[in-house]
Amino acid sequence: MSRSQRTLLSLCGLAGFLALWELALRSGLLPGSLVPLPSVIPGVLWAEIADGIWLEVVTASLSHYAAGVLIGSLLGIAVGVAAALLPRFNAVHAWLARLLRPIPPLAWIPFAIIWFGINPSAAAFIISIGVFWINYFASHSAVRSVDPGYDEVARAFGHVGFLSRLTRVSLPAAAPGILSGLRAGLGQGWMTVVAAELFGIPGIGQRMMEASSLLATDIVVVYMLTIAGLYALFDFLFVLLQRRLLRWQP
Repeated sequence: MSRSQRTLLSLCGLAGFLALWELALRSGLLPGSLVPLPSVIPGVLWAEIADGIWLEVVTASLSHYAAGVLIGSLLGIAVGVAAALLPRFNAVHAWLARLLRPIPPLAWIPFAIIWFGINPSAAAFIISIGVFWINYFASHSAVRSVDPGYDEVARAFGHVGFLSRLTRVSLPAAAPGILSGLRAGLGQGWMTVVAAELFGIPGIGQRMMEASSLLATDIVVVYMLTIAGLYALFDFLFVLLQRRLLRWQP
């Protein structure tokens, strides 16, 4: 099946889903007071944009999303690579990682409020925790899976220093796995950003909570679709970057 055929089938599936949704509401199978008609969503989106609300909340969410993803990704990659290459460091922090890993990011909300207050820094902190662990394990696994023979070849060509082998062997060889972790972290960040805003931080999550308290489900759906659209855009751009960075691969 060609790529164009797959795209066409995907569009047909989406159109069929929306048509069934619309018909179910208009026929009374679903409660129209609680579930919005798909046909009204574009109008509601335009109203949010015209009032300036959409841009305001999206900009607010993007600010702490970007900060959380950046901090969580950098720290996760750094600690994961260090744990894979430095046995003593790995031994020292292994049990701490096992203790902290099962704790979900949302469980840190009380501490985020105490430490940072109800402001974007608290949301960035919560987002960074979820992103950290994805990048940590992806980087750790990617570096550990590098063929030890690469190190021997590097030593034979004079790269005997740790930093030289790190930059010329370990990181390039582990790049596909590290980039996969970064890509997964982008999605994890969006899944966390709404929950991180539910306790009063301005952004998409707060707007959704305000709308749901008024039973304005059409507005809730608008911002659900906004998150989906932003993630799709970020993922598309990251895939382009990933292909460019890994163009040396066969």
